[in-house]
Amino acid sequence: MKPDLEGKVAFVTGASRGIGRAVAVELASRGADVALAARNVEPALEVAEEIRAGGRRTMAVALDVADPAAVEAAARQVGDELGKVSILVNNAGITRDQLLLRMKEEDWQAVMRTNLDGTFHCTKAFCRDMVRARWGRIINISSVVATLGNPGQANYAASKAGILGFTRSVARELAGRGITVNAVAPGFIETAMTDGLPGGTKEALLGSIPLGRLGSPRDVAGLVAFLAGGRGGDITGQGIHVDGGMVMT
Repeated sequence: MKPDLEGKVAFVTGASRGIGRAVAVELASRGADVALAARNVEPALEVAEEIRAGGRRTMAVALDVADPAAVEAAARQVGDELGKVSILVNNAGITRDQLLLRMKEEDWQAVMRTNLDGTFHCTKAFCRDMVRARWGRIINISSVVATLGNPGQANYAASKAGILGFTRSVARELAGRGITVNAVAPGFIETAMTDGLPGGTKEALLGSIPLGRLGSPRDVAGLVAFLAGGRGGDITGQGIHVDGGMVMT
């Protein structure tokens, strides 16, 4: 059977590790050629080697998504080397955790510039070719924190909640051009950070998750790949949780 994403070019931000890496590898396994964007390009080069070994075309781009000029340049570079992007995954994100009364202005702004502004910059730059082609898939990575909130993460929660509103608005704008726009909201995912949590903290965290386990980057990647393919073509403007049941609606 022909891979469902064969002939498509994907652009994944924050692709050097964690969820971004898993998404990039999954999209490639389903036939897409994948451009990998990350601030630190060295780990992304390793991901590119893995994808290349699987027979897909790929490239790694050093990119700060908070810089609109750099995003526009990356879009041109990827277009020249891999072809027009038809699948965009806005995954790049940072945290600057602190209680509100202690949070510095620069910590608020840094999170907003990367998480929310970066999603805006990339979507604007890459959707132009999708509009012309009348086909595209945009998947934005939000967070369970956007719905539940979390002490010490007012900046992060606000940025991820903004992504949900942005997703729905852009989905309405682009639907007539055959472009779907969705958000995926991961819960607590197995990463190096959660591996380092003290036993008591991890037990309390697991107690808040109905399924009683942390998710894996592959859980998120599987949903992203489904939304990117033909079988997800009638889904748009949605915020879908991958959180073990923490949010049920």
